[in-house]
Amino acid sequence: MNRRTLLGAAAAVAASPALAVVAASPVLAQQQPALDPENTLILELPGGRVTIQLLPDLAPRHVERVKVLARRGFYDNTPFHRVIEGFMAQGGDPTGTGTRGSDLPDLPAEFTPPSRARFIRGTVGAARTQNPNSANSQFFIMFAPAPSLDGQYTIWGRVVSGMDAVDKIKRGAPGSGTVTNPDRIRTARIAADNR
Repeated sequence: MNRRTLLGAAAAVAASPALAVVAASPVLAQQQPALDPENTLILELPGGRVTIQLLPDLAPRHVERVKVLARRGFYDNTPFHRVIEGFMAQGGDPTGTGTRGSDLPDLPAEFTPPSRARFIRGTVGAARTQNPNSANSQFFIMFAPAPSLDGQYTIWGRVVSGMDAVDKIKRGAPGSGTVTNPDRIRTARIAADNR
């Protein structure tokens, strides 16, 4: 499996003045009266709890994969191996190399038109190789808007609380984002499982 990176997109984002503008998104900007526990992922990070609303209406296969892996305990103790200041934090590879995924097959892309959802602060997307149909277990959480990713990567969730904990994730080396002694996900669980 090839290294799963977003470095090319990071360079485009770094050069983009759009970082200062938070784009409105019909799906991601909606206020939800209550979260569906079956479609809520809870990450316990060193900096605190992060609650992610899963979006099966945008990416049903990816949401199902995240739920299966969280219920297996796959994400527990996995590192945020690539973290780029002003861009994103990437995790979901148990080896911490950015080259591995789960034992399940890769997923076909579920790209969302930018008119429905955009990569803004708090968006959670599926990491992949150059092959659009290579997403597996790795994901990334946006620190800032990245319009260059819209329609190019699958969006499967959005942070609804705990962005302060995401902001505390240890940053990687300038350019590559590779993190030495990275922060790890302590636990990842589906809210419905703790009733």
